[in-house]
Order: sequence, then C-alpha cells, then structure tokens
Amino acid sequence: MKGHITRPCIIVALAAISLSNQSALAADVKITPLGSQQGEFCQLDRALVFEDPDGTRLLYDPGRTVAGPEDPRLGHIDAVLVSHMHGDHVGDKHIAAAGEGDCKSSKFPVKALPATNAAAIAHAKGAKIVTGSEMPKFFAAKLKALGGDPKNSQLVRFGASRKVGGVSITTVPAVHSNGISGHMIGGKLGDLLNAAGLTAYAGPPTGYVLTFSNGLSAYLSGDTGITAEQETVVRDHYAAKLVVMNIGDTFTTGPKEAAWVVNQLIKPNSIIASHANQPSTAGGQTIAGTRLALFQSLARAKVHVPLSGRSMTFNHKGKCTSGC
Repeated sequence: MKGHITRPCIIVALAAISLSNQSALAADVKITPLGSQQGEFCQLDRALVFEDPDGTRLLYDPGRTVAGPEDPRLGHIDAVLVSHMHGDHVGDKHIAAAGEGDCKSSKFPVKALPATNAAAIAHAKGAKIVTGSEMPKFFAAKLKALGGDPKNSQLVRFGASRKVGGVSITTVPAVHSNGISGHMIGGKLGDLLNAAGLTAYAGPPTGYVLTFSNGLSAYLSGDTGITAEQETVVRDHYAAKLVVMNIGDTFTTGPKEAAWVVNQLIKPNSIIASHANQPSTAGGQTIAGTRLALFQSLARAKVHVPLSGRSMTFNHKGKCTSGC
C-alpha cells in the first residue's frame, strides 16, 4: 500500500541508526601536542591540536611553541581556541621551527606582535577564533588588520555553546588574569599603557569544554586556580572524562592543587598534564623531582605526558587507545 511503512522496514532503519551510533562511538579523538622540542614536554609547551573523528581540527592555545602559520605540524585548522591573552598562550613570539634537543635550548626569536601568533594562524588557515569574555572584539580587529574577515572571530560565553564541524565548544570560568599588554595593542594607546605600567582588560579568562562527535567531553583548564565550577559545571553538567590540567604553580594551580581538582572535583578517566613551567622530560621520560613527577604521583587517574609531536587517541569514555 502506497505510503505504508512495514514493520521490517522500521526494524532495518532502527538497526542502521544503531550501527551508525555504534560506529560514531567507536571512533576516537586524536590529540597532538605542538611543543618546542620533538618528543619532549618543555616549560612553555601549551599548544594542542584536537582532531574530531569527522576531521574537524581545533588548535588550543598556540602560544610560543607553534612556528607561526607555516609550521608544517599544523595542517588544516578549523578553529583556534585561546583561553586568555597572556603571551605564552596567545603567542607574543614563537619558535622559528620545531627543534630537536633538550628543553633548555628552547628559544623564541620570531616576534608575533601586534598581530599575535593565534590571529596570524587563524587568518592564514581561514579558521575561526572562538573565545569568550571580551576577547572576540580584540581578535576581530586583529583579523581585519591582517586583511581577513573579522566575523571569523566568534563569541561563546558561559552556559552557551557553538558548533565547529562535529565539535560543540563552550567556555567555562577560570580564575586567573586576562590583561592585554601594550605591546600587543600597539600604537599610541599601547605606548601609553606601557608607560603607565598598565594592561588593557579583555574580561575574565576562560577554560573550555569540548564535546566531540564520538561523545567524548574534554575539559581544557586554561590557566586557573580551583573553582567551584570544576565540580558543578565540568563534572556534573558536562561529565568531562578527559582533562587537560595546568600544573605550573605560582601563576596557576600547582601540582598538589591540580591533583585535588582532578581527584575530588572532576574525577575524569584520563588527564593530560599542561603548563608545567619547567623542563619536565628528558629523552621523553619524566624528570624526577619536577612538578610533573609530583602530579603523576598524586593524581588517581592516568596522567598522560604531552610529548611534542606524538599523537594520542581517546575514546568516548576518555580512555587512551593509542600513543600513550
């Protein structure tokens, strides 16, 4: 009968949907650290590339260890995420090329201001810059000055989300500062700020929660201290199973505080250490007595070390499936 859908057809359709969902869950998220020294975790390493199973690629906090838009490790980038406006995250200068050797030899000779490394990369790649607070206006102006489209600087504030490809992006609170240096602003205003010893302000800093097409939710802490939202928002609402956690101390949570956050507040299945602020590995192995070593000893979930250039993959439960 025309227009009549038989029960076998419905069963076949439901089975196809179920298989499609299972296939999506079986796919993994690929994460590649872009540090200053191949195979090591160095003091100013911040940058990570997240690749969704559908091919969407996000660059997080390019900072100083991505060698500008021409860095061959970048590949295609759909969006750039910047947690806050400090030079080691947005990129006031950067390496000339990804290096070999030890972390102590890292140098950042290429000036990236006033454009910033993040804006230069987004412009060259035709990528969006997705940030919270008042940062989108700043990046829109940078993109326009570079000859790009200021509309590619896009806002997502706390409690909202924005999709880029198969990835849902939201910002979450971070407790830190978010000053913009006069050198980053340039011109007369920048000179006046520098002379007064002041910085401009771009609203509060942020972290991110990324929800990938395979169902994995990942928390990127940015630079932060301990916050109540790490439990109520990151764990209870978004159920983050993977955490990228800063451990640098003094400026952010230290290794003991960071371990308390992941053990008591978020309780993820896996952790990627970040922002150690000191050489943390030699020959790809954790250096004894470092913040990384202490954090690894205190965290209950598995701590994965972001060795530059070495990709890791994670399933929808936040468990590492390769490269760890």
